[in-house]
Amino acid sequence: GHHGLGKVVSKTLFFTILTSLASVLIGVLLVMLIRPGVNAISPEMIAQVGTEQLEVITQNAKNVKPFAEIIVSLIPKNPLDAAVRAFEGEMLSLMFFALIFGIAFAKTNFQQEKKLLLLDWCEQVYETCLTIVQAAMKFAPLAVFALIFNTTSKYGSQIIMSLGSYVFVVILALLIQQFGVYTLMLKTFTSWSPLTFFKKCKDVYLCAFATASSNATLPTTLEVAEHELKLRPAISRFVLTVGSTANQNGTALFEGITVLFLAQVFNIDLSFAQQFIIVVMSVIAGIGTAGVPGGSLPLIMILLGQVGIPPEALGLILGVDRFLDMCRT
Repeated sequence: GHHGLGKVVSKTLFFTILTSLASVLIGVLLVMLIRPGVNAISPEMIAQVGTEQLEVITQNAKNVKPFAEIIVSLIPKNPLDAAVRAFEGEMLSLMFFALIFGIAFAKTNFQQEKKLLLLDWCEQVYETCLTIVQAAMKFAPLAVFALIFNTTSKYGSQIIMSLGSYVFVVILALLIQQFGVYTLMLKTFTSWSPLTFFKKCKDVYLCAFATASSNATLPTTLEVAEHELKLRPAISRFVLTVGSTANQNGTALFEGITVLFLAQVFNIDLSFAQQFIIVVMSVIAGIGTAGVPGGSLPLIMILLGQVGIPPEALGLILGVDRFLDMCRT
């Protein structure tokens, strides 16, 4: 029923902030311990990195909205327009509209059979989309190979080697989040055995890795939640849809690591206050970023500017960003 909605919303928010915070702290601690940015890259290599990609990111960075505006922009002027541009960062306003529509639908007094008509129609659209997704999944392994091949051929193995320790830190942090934090949470809050849980979710992990987009993975996530994990659709559909945009622990963790890594590369000593800002901003970024490939880069640029690192430094990690994006998704 729609009365339980408030509780679901507040719990979702609580876990979103909890997991995001955990992931950022893990990332920050690892960067301090392993120090991947100390003499990692020569200034000449910085000069080589593609500038046209950076221009796009700089543009996007200018378009990132302040916090108050994010709240206002939750209400779409035109829901259809928001739906069409969902993957360009309008996802949250589309979901907000869907939520309002759903609440209104639950509160409206239809005759029972008319209510079922609309529900049936939505279900059938949903089933059809899942069929398309299953077909696309057959090509996923090939696509993953092509993407990694493309990155390596473009930037050469040199850049990937010199960024080895950075990549290592990001992946290590992601593994600790995935198998440490989530295992603890499963043990603390649920009766699930972590191993069974991860096994049942393997389709989602593969799809997320292949697409590097939590939004594109969403249909697979919903299907697995319902059929493998046997979660109630009423809850799983709400939580997972919001989560695909809002609960991006991987992004939050990645933002924190990247800013601190680049600070090390440029020998910039950050004060505790600056590091604290990075942590808070990374958590907000993980919640506010579009769930699409490369969605987190504009926010990193803003963070870099705030702590005095030249924003073009971001070019250094573009070569490995796609691969890391796949991992963090």
